[in-house]
Amino acid sequence: MFNRIHHIAIICTDYERSKYFYVNQLGFEVLAEVYREERKSYKLDLAVNGIYQLELFSFENPPVRPSRPEAAGLRHLAFEVDDVQKTAAELNAKGIVTEPIRIDEFTGRKFTFFADPDGLPLELYEK
Repeated sequence: MFNRIHHIAIICTDYERSKYFYVNQLGFEVLAEVYREERKSYKLDLAVNGIYQLELFSFENPPVRPSRPEAAGLRHLAFEVDDVQKTAAELNAKGIVTEPIRIDEFTGRKFTFFADPDGLPLELYEK
């Protein structure tokens, strides 16, 4: 019935700050950017490793939503990386704080968490 996840939409509170984070710090590729005047809203389509996966939106005064990993709803976004320790070090060098690296008790793989500018939990998970 389903082929794959097509994209994940993220609503940010500060569009320029979040755009800088996802594009300049995380290195996602901009595929398209539009401003919708009637909604006073930006929409930024981003590719992860060449594959369209994220939409970044801005809206005027979006409601606050809990974003801790244990809150109801979307728990977090996880990005597969070849080397969690190396990627975490690269993020830390850019001023992005990562949690201590942990080991998944079921798979034995390394993982860690960090957050986007709005506190959305993001995970690095080793391939």
